[in-house]
Amino acid sequence: MKLKKDMKILIVGLGLLGGSYAMALKRQGYDVSAITRSQSSIDYALEKGIIDRGGVDIDPELVGSADLAVFALYPNVFVNWLKENGGLFKPGAVITDVTGVKSCIVYEIQKLLRPDIEFIAAHPMAGREVYGVQNADDRIFRQANYIVVPTSNNTAGAIELCRDLGQKLGFADVSELSPEMHDEMIAYLSQLTHCIATCLMCCNDFRGLEHYTGDSFRDLTRIAKINDEMWSELFLLNRGSLLREMDKFRRSFNELYDKLASGDREGMREMMRVSTTRRARFDKAE
Repeated sequence: MKLKKDMKILIVGLGLLGGSYAMALKRQGYDVSAITRSQSSIDYALEKGIIDRGGVDIDPELVGSADLAVFALYPNVFVNWLKENGGLFKPGAVITDVTGVKSCIVYEIQKLLRPDIEFIAAHPMAGREVYGVQNADDRIFRQANYIVVPTSNNTAGAIELCRDLGQKLGFADVSELSPEMHDEMIAYLSQLTHCIATCLMCCNDFRGLEHYTGDSFRDLTRIAKINDEMWSELFLLNRGSLLREMDKFRRSFNELYDKLASGDREGMREMMRVSTTRRARFDKAE
């Protein structure tokens, strides 16, 4: 099942990602509506032509007319929204998301929805250090990865629709992972990196550092401008996987520390060679 032009698409949560989804889809001629908590966000999106219609209230007609709904909400808010309003979707509706954790919510959502409504999870690996629909930009999807996260409960048609959505949004690579493997990968590739950037900014308070830094520090701490409400929730929901990755990082950092303390230059060089080789794989994929 492909994303057809006569499908009505509903975005729930019109922030940076929800707004960027809406922008990309509206640009291609899809009928896009939105529900979000801020009227100013709706007004901005309407003024800029990012959506066709929308509001801050749960409009049964708006929800009931959606063929595809994209949820760009915090995980717990997402689950509670569906508990309260999921019955408003029409038979055959497909729901997807942008949530950064999966195994803790995917199975719960699939159980609470009616059998004639399907939830197929997805994770767009894209974003910026700014928030709100005012900063929406569908160019953030270019050269980015998009992960479809199916379970055994998903139909082939919904998986194909979700993959097609990622391609139409402009993602460079669309792949599939199970919810469990997704959370393991994301703990390392995303959550651990945010932990490192946060700790790097918290470990030193020298004044005026911004006047002396080079690109390496700027690049490494770009994600340290962090949404504390969202990321603390994601960390806790994926606590087990993230703690395991933090332990691996701690052991690796301590190994480098010990080699430096003992003057083991060859040992440090070997770690740097491993680092260089593994990073080169990402260069080939970019």
